[in-house]
Amino acid sequence: MFEAVDGMLAEHQELEARLALPETHADARLARTLNRRYADLSGIIATWREWRRLGEDAEAARELAEDDPAFAEEVAELRAGQEEAAERLRRLLVPRDEADDKDALLEVKSGEGGEESALFAGDLLRMYTRYAEQRGWRIEVLDATESDLGGYKSVTVAVKGGSSEPGQAPYGLLKFEGGVHRVQRVPVTESQGRVHTSAAGVLVMPEAEQIDVEIHDNDLRIDVFRSSGPGGQSVNTTDSAVRITHLPTGIVVSCQNEKSQLQNKDQAMRILRARLLQAAQDAADAEASDARRSQVRTVDRSERIRTYNFPENRISDHRTGYKSYNLDQVLDGDLQPVLDSCVESDLAARLAALGDG
Repeated sequence: MFEAVDGMLAEHQELEARLALPETHADARLARTLNRRYADLSGIIATWREWRRLGEDAEAARELAEDDPAFAEEVAELRAGQEEAAERLRRLLVPRDEADDKDALLEVKSGEGGEESALFAGDLLRMYTRYAEQRGWRIEVLDATESDLGGYKSVTVAVKGGSSEPGQAPYGLLKFEGGVHRVQRVPVTESQGRVHTSAAGVLVMPEAEQIDVEIHDNDLRIDVFRSSGPGGQSVNTTDSAVRITHLPTGIVVSCQNEKSQLQNKDQAMRILRARLLQAAQDAADAEASDARRSQVRTVDRSERIRTYNFPENRISDHRTGYKSYNLDQVLDGDLQPVLDSCVESDLAARLAALGDG
C-alpha cells in the first residue's frame, strides 16, 4: 500500500515547481486547486518519512540490543511508534471525496407526523446551528417555510466553514446527516401523554461554485409567484418568489424568503447548483465498484439513519451502532461523537476496500 508514496513524491516536487511559477499565481482557481493538493501530499509525505525514520532507528537499536540488552526496550518503543505512524499513513492514503473540503447546503423537511414532524425539523435545525457555532462555522438561511406552531415544513441553509483541516469542512462532516431522522416523544398536541413516532428528512449537498457546474440559460424555466407564509403577515403583495426548473433533469427549486425577486433567484440558483453537483456525484458513485464505495455514504437515503427517543433521552445511529443517553446534549449541539462514529465507520469501510483491492 505504501508503494503509492513513490509516485506522490514526484508529484509533490512537480507541484512545488508549478506553484512557484508566475502564471500559476495569476490563475486564482488553479492556484487554489494546486495548493490544496500540495497540502494533502505534504501531510502524507511527512508521515511516510516519519514511518521510515522510526523503522531505520528501530533496526539500528535492534542491532545494538544484540550486544546490549538494555536497548531492547528502546526497540519496542520505536516499533510501537512506527506502527502508529503506519496507521496514520494508511488513513491518509485512503481516497477521499473531493467534495469533503467544501461548504455545505443542508435541507431539513418535515415528513409524516404533521405539526409534530415540523417541530422536530426545527429541533434538527437548531441542533445543526449550535453545532456549527461550536465549530466556528456560519449558518445562512436560504429558504424556509414555517409551520403554524413555529416548526419548519422545509428549511434550507448554507453552512460556511472557512478554512478547515482536510475532511473537517462542513460537507466532509455533515454529509453523514443525509437521510431520515426518526423521533419518538409525546407531541405538544397530545393530550393523553402518549408517545408518537414521526420523522423528518435531511439532505446534505456540497455547495457548488459556478465553476463546478455549468448551467445553460436555455435549460432553465423560471416562474415567479407571490410568496406565502403563516399568519399572513409575511405574505408579499408582489411576485417576488421564484421557482426554477432545470429542464434536462427535472430538478425544481423555489425560494421566497427574500423580498427581492433577484435575491430569491440568486438563492435558488445556489441550491440548484448544489443539487446538480450532488446528482453528478451520486451518478459517479453508482458507477464505481462496490469495493470503492463507503458503506455509510451509500446507505439508502429513504431509510431511517437515526432515532431520537425522548422518553429514554437516547440517540441511536442505525448505520454505525452508536448509542448514547444524552439526547438533550446532542440536540443542544453536542453532535461530534455521533459524527465521529460515522467518520470511523466510513474510514473502516474504505480501508477494507483497499485491502480487498
